[in-house]
Amino acid sequence: MASQPGFLYKFPWEDWGNGKYMLFVPTLAAALLYDDADRWHYHMIVIAALRYLNAQFWQTLSRCHAISDKTRVQTKLLEFKQVDREENWDDYIILQVIVMTIVHWVLPGYSGFPSFNAKGIWHTLLFHAGPTEFVYYWFHRGLHHHSLYAQYHSHHHASFLTEPISGSCHPFLEHIGYTANFAIPLLGTWYTGTSSWFSVYAYLLGFDFLNALGHCNFEVIPHWLYEAVPPLKYLLYTSSFHSLHHSRVHINFCLFMPIYDYLYGTADIRSDDLHKSAWTGGRMQDDEVADVAFLAHGTELLSVFHLPSWDGMFWPGLPLHAVHCTESLSSKPFNPTWWLYPLYPLAVAIFLVLRVFGKPFVAMKHRLGEFKLHVHVIPAWGVQFFMKGEHDRINTHIENSILKADKGGVKVVGLGALNKAEFLNRGGAIFVEKHQKLRARVVHGNTLTTAVLLKTMDSDIKEIFLTGATSKIGKAMALYLCAKNVKVNLLTESEERFKALVESAPSEFRHNLLRAARVEDGAHCKQWVIGKPISDKDQALAPKGTFFHQFVVPPVKPLRNDCSYGVLPALKLPDKTQGVHAAMMDMDRRYVYACYAGAIVHALEGWDHHEVGTIDPLRIDQTWEAAMRHGFKLPEAANSSKLKSF
Repeated sequence: MASQPGFLYKFPWEDWGNGKYMLFVPTLAAALLYDDADRWHYHMIVIAALRYLNAQFWQTLSRCHAISDKTRVQTKLLEFKQVDREENWDDYIILQVIVMTIVHWVLPGYSGFPSFNAKGIWHTLLFHAGPTEFVYYWFHRGLHHHSLYAQYHSHHHASFLTEPISGSCHPFLEHIGYTANFAIPLLGTWYTGTSSWFSVYAYLLGFDFLNALGHCNFEVIPHWLYEAVPPLKYLLYTSSFHSLHHSRVHINFCLFMPIYDYLYGTADIRSDDLHKSAWTGGRMQDDEVADVAFLAHGTELLSVFHLPSWDGMFWPGLPLHAVHCTESLSSKPFNPTWWLYPLYPLAVAIFLVLRVFGKPFVAMKHRLGEFKLHVHVIPAWGVQFFMKGEHDRINTHIENSILKADKGGVKVVGLGALNKAEFLNRGGAIFVEKHQKLRARVVHGNTLTTAVLLKTMDSDIKEIFLTGATSKIGKAMALYLCAKNVKVNLLTESEERFKALVESAPSEFRHNLLRAARVEDGAHCKQWVIGKPISDKDQALAPKGTFFHQFVVPPVKPLRNDCSYGVLPALKLPDKTQGVHAAMMDMDRRYVYACYAGAIVHALEGWDHHEVGTIDPLRIDQTWEAAMRHGFKLPEAANSSKLKSF
């Protein structure tokens, strides 16, 4: 928002939410039912759809670290605040459909366009390079006058780090001015009798393409091209050129053609050096090596659309709070609802491609002080972990990621979710045993996960019913709680495993460990800890008022209104963490899975041990205290309860 919002700052439909997309309905209805001889409404809908596609294309490139990081300009990281501020980036598309249709109705002769006119292409370019670029330059400079800047243009400049869609994030009155100016080439060719649908499409889509190019924050045009053709620097700007305008504000005012900046002395002399530095990768050299590399994976097939690189998806009017037509999908906790299900065929296609050709990739980057934190995604979905034939492939991806990180100087490699499953690789132990000279520490993070589970229980708890009792977390919880004189009913079919667990507990507390052979044996207990999937029928056996704590992946469905359900163990990132602009799957904003937090804490503390295999109960409190010391926080719901530390 501008620092002092002025007259006509808000779009008329700003408060409509997704209802604004109803403004497309009359145009769409006309296109389908009663269009005129020019098929005007049909063309307006097609142009609008192509503009959304263009935005999707650029957003995907910009958010894909493997592509954009190679020539990135600004190294600052994106934050939720900017994502929210730019959620209505597409208002200009709606506005221009309305304005162009009104002009078609009221301006005599603004109709009957042929499909193509060669002269019209040259006329369009001349009208743009002359009046439109010239007017824009001085209009833009005027917007930087202190009063207009405070009332309007500061809204746009709030985005120091630009994204492709940042270029269309302006107040309503600004967009009215821009629309009038950008109409000059379209009206000019009409006046000269050289209009065509080709030039209309080419100008509007070319305009959006260049606008996104300037705001995408990575270089697309090679620096050597400007060296080979020196006049090009006057005719076409670069992302570096416009980035300097956002960082230094009162320079580089041009629309797309810097010639007017050079003519009027507002071109920054550092533009060329910045372009060269970005193109050669010099801007991101310090960000290449992370201190923590956390390995995540997909859950269900549709979870692929929660990746930040998909933000900007172009389906307007859907009740998304999801895609950048209203708001970024990844900026909200993942919740697959009905409007995502039509995308299943695309999700399946992506699954098949990644199954054959996929490699681990960086999905998110965070910074905590001097520590660089990268979240990598293994190309595997939850269902594949339960297919024995997939285990070797998944473990190969994990092993290669660990070795690559170790070679690159990463301090800690964290294993998320099923990437450290006991049945897959014994909690990461097989990698440490195979590669005994690893400098990077491999961390499953389950020690902190266990600590979070324990710290979200009431301090006066007397008894729990535990499924997944012989898992790493289940064993650690049982041993920790029994030593606190809490009775632990362990659901396990194996008498041998139960006895082994009992024998590992201190003799004076072994009486607190009780074997439950059936789920029915937990029917008397109101504290259930779910570490292994249970059926709907099993849930029904819990008494009224039961609280379901859980560390099972995926979490159990909350089926009962008379019971309470905990979320998977999570912690809020320290306040000084930067670059948090996406929710970690179903976590609330700025909350992360405890295993990711555990990997971060391991690096911050400089611990030299691998955290793989069995959890050491004696390290639970130590890990918890370190997490609190570094500023991690429990979810507010847990903090507001009456719990005290065990």
